Amino acid sequence: MPKTVADVMSRDPILVRPETPLKEAIQILAERRISGLPVVDDAGKLVGIISETDLMWQETGVTPPAYIMFLDSVIYLKNPATYDRDLHKALGQTVGEVMSKHPITVSPDKSLKEAAKTMSDRSVHRLPVLDSEGQVIGILTRGDVIRAMAAGQD
Repeated sequence: MPKTVADVMSRDPILVRPETPLKEAIQILAERRISGLPVVDDAGKLVGIISETDLMWQETGVTPPAYIMFLDSVIYLKNPATYDRDLHKALGQTVGEVMSKHPITVSPDKSLKEAAKTMSDRSVHRLPVLDSEGQVIGILTRGDVIRAMAAGQD
């Protein structure tokens, strides 16, 4: 019988809130040796995810968008809204300012094969697992999928 997400997910993941200071989230990631954390609101609903990728902006900074001047007008070669978002991530002090919003999620009854395909197709490293009320009950990582494969599970 094919395995489901519930069979291999990590249960009771560490959760953070949008107002959690970035330093605290960085500490959790480093100490627990994990690469991402689900972000929940006061009601426990998923509002985002913060990952190592989101935090890289803190170190790398932001390159202003390329532009050309034409007849005293600035013409951006890239979308300036993207620059604003990236700048916010680079300067953010809380999880909510840096997190990725609208993360891809999975339900616990989804087959492991389907979840792995979603992770591969969408280039994500983790999928928060939500129950029918939208509460985070687990997280499925690429490592969980690989460990299940190594154990000979589908």
